[in-house]
Amino acid sequence: QVQLAESGGGLVQPGGSLRLSCVASGRTFDSYVVGWFRQAPGTERSFVAAISWSGGEYYGDSVRGRFTIFSDNAENTVYLQLNSLKFEDTAVYYCAALKPPIVTANALMYDYWGQGTQVTVSS
Repeated sequence: QVQLAESGGGLVQPGGSLRLSCVASGRTFDSYVVGWFRQAPGTERSFVAAISWSGGEYYGDSVRGRFTIFSDNAENTVYLQLNSLKFEDTAVYYCAALKPPIVTANALMYDYWGQGTQVTVSS
C-alpha cells in the first residue's frame, strides 16, 4: 500500500513558476511508476507527466518543454516543476503511482492517488 500527498500548489501569474511535490509513505517510490495528472472543472482528468522506475520521463503534449518531472529517492518524493504557466494550466493536480513495468498516460491504470493540490494561474 502506498499513500501519496501532494503539496506546492497556489496562485501564480501567467508566465510564472511553481514546484509541486508528491511524497510517498508506506512503500518507497523507486519501485513504482509515478505520474502527474490534472483536472479542471467540467473536464476529465488528463495526463501531465510520468517518471519510470529507471528515470525515464514522459510528458503530455500541452506541457512538454514547460514542465519537468524528477524524483528524489532519498526523500521518497517526486516533483513537478511548472514553468511558463498559462491560464489553461489552472487545475487540481494529482500524483498517482502504479507498479512497473508499463508507463502509461491512462489514469485508469494507476493504483494509488493523492488528494490533489490546486494550481491557479491568474493575473
